[in-house]
Amino acid sequence: MAKAPIYDRIGRRYAQRRRPDPRIAARLHQALGDARKVVNVGAGSGSYEPEDRQVVAVEPSEVMITQRPPDAAPVVRAVAEALPFEKGRFDAALAVLTVHHWTDPERGVAELRRVARRQVIFTWDPTHLARFWFTRDYLPEAVALDAGFTTLKATLALLGAATVEPVPIPHDCRDGFFAAYWRRPEAYLDPDVRAGISGFGILEEHVVEHALELLAGDLESGEWYRRNEQLLELDEIDLGYRLVVARS
Repeated sequence: MAKAPIYDRIGRRYAQRRRPDPRIAARLHQALGDARKVVNVGAGSGSYEPEDRQVVAVEPSEVMITQRPPDAAPVVRAVAEALPFEKGRFDAALAVLTVHHWTDPERGVAELRRVARRQVIFTWDPTHLARFWFTRDYLPEAVALDAGFTTLKATLALLGAATVEPVPIPHDCRDGFFAAYWRRPEAYLDPDVRAGISGFGILEEHVVEHALELLAGDLESGEWYRRNEQLLELDEIDLGYRLVVARS
């Protein structure tokens, strides 16, 4: 029996916190260029789907599909590794924070290249994770978790020639992915915030609870602010998130 998509288990309240950030959306829109027909692979609840283009979404999780708004692009339930489209069907393939969850990234990237002439991937370089204060000081287990994910270097090797641009994360980022709250540490104590972050759903509950206890203690004592004082002066920061653009 095929394994149920991970987001059927951890994604039930995803749409509440995973709203597109307009600054990141603008970068993705620019990267799509003049593409008119776009396939959004690993589309989830529909964040970052451009409204001014013909979009078809691909998402394996029924739980995520049910969270898509009524006016969202049409969605096909399928996986990245077996896209149900003919060769060259789309001008561009969009993949936003999803490649690390694919069971076979090599096949998935090959499928992106098969069905679209341009590939636009928003991902991150896991090597940055160990330097992020949350993983460094409270949740080092997340670094080991990321070690099992596809690295940026591996993704680039699968794509061939590609451009890679850093995407600094603003301090008030509206999209609640893992490092989005880098200047808002109290947010990680909110279970609704954590419900929109896949890493918390994948790690064992006791590991997460221990990390949160440590963080809560440091916030109450003021230790977090003493240790991370320099962050409070920054409007944005490079946390390893990258925009990758390639052409087949």
